[in-house]
Amino acid sequence: MKRDLFVTTEEFAEKLFQLIDLPLFDDSTRLVVSEVACSMSLEHWAATRSLLMSGMLPSAAIVHRAQFEALLRSIWILYAATEDQLSKLSTGLTVETEQNAKNLPQASDMMAGVNKKGPPQAYEALNRFKENSWKALNSYVHAGIHPIKRHAEGYPLQLIESVARNTNGLAILSAMQAAVLCGVQPLQREILNLATHYPDCMPPPL
Repeated sequence: MKRDLFVTTEEFAEKLFQLIDLPLFDDSTRLVVSEVACSMSLEHWAATRSLLMSGMLPSAAIVHRAQFEALLRSIWILYAATEDQLSKLSTGLTVETEQNAKNLPQASDMMAGVNKKGPPQAYEALNRFKENSWKALNSYVHAGIHPIKRHAEGYPLQLIESVARNTNGLAILSAMQAAVLCGVQPLQREILNLATHYPDCMPPPL
């Protein structure tokens, strides 16, 4: 793995967090819970980078999938979750509330909700990622053929770099979601402009 890609990504991450270090637009439950999920996605981004730098590609891929799901959950909460679904995510954690939350929508249902009620650009970006990466990432989660073969034979440099760039691409989407939650949507343009200064860290256009 090129050390320069990691070093440059850390520089990019620092500048990205400076841009989105803003308070929420309001303290409504929907925004607060959506922000928690968005923050989790960004934390998974940091964890994925750390695992990649440690040479742990299968574990990085698993957290990378969690990064996507947390971002999807954040966007779904903001635009598509019903009040009942929102209450299941915002209540205290007990055995009973854990059981009640088991029937919350999974990825495919959340995608359908975002497609119906969310911004088209957000859905299109999430869907592109899902179509291109979901099956392989699921294979890593379930110890399928991808991790079995890669763990036995070694990890191609190109694959490690691809995951690193893809995780950065999802971070851009998370930052844009954070801008929405702060009520500063014009900030999305600044986020995209920042990304243009780090082309070697970004996934190729699809």
